[in-house]
Amino acid sequence: MRQDQEAARRMVPELAAALAGELVRRADEERHLMRQARVDPTSWCRGALHECRQANAEALRTIVERHGWPTADLVGAPASTAALMILLHAADLDFQVRCRDLIAQAAADGCCPALHHAYIADHCAVEEGRPQFYGTRVNPLTLRPYPIRRPQTLDERRRDVGLGPLDEQMRTLRADG
Repeated sequence: MRQDQEAARRMVPELAAALAGELVRRADEERHLMRQARVDPTSWCRGALHECRQANAEALRTIVERHGWPTADLVGAPASTAALMILLHAADLDFQVRCRDLIAQAAADGCCPALHHAYIADHCAVEEGRPQFYGTRVNPLTLRPYPIRRPQTLDERRRDVGLGPLDEQMRTLRADG
């Protein structure tokens, strides 16, 4: 186990609980603002959402710098998922790539769901103009997945991280869309 992970595991429970609460609160606030911006797409709502995402990304950056990636075994599954949501909406690709690597290591160590790595790995690949590996990113205009690396083995990779077949995801997306 890496030294930064050992330090994180020794974190006092009160600090871990405080970090968890902060991450969940921030992700909830962003979800609320996203719903509000859909209903009322004014420049004020979009601006408030943008400011929230910036503040959330800065808070997450501080947490990561001080404590490493907030893994499920450290802050609990809901807070770790909240951290991932904040990361996916951060504007700094370099920060996302750095966290992707931390999440990959945490998933390999069993401290974080492999699904988290799938989402951030695909996000970074698409943002870098490369094919995604798990097919989690869909173009909102075409409702088709962004290009996928080795599509012939896609559903096997998806199954390995806890995702269903891509065809099922696409049917659900189109039905809900």
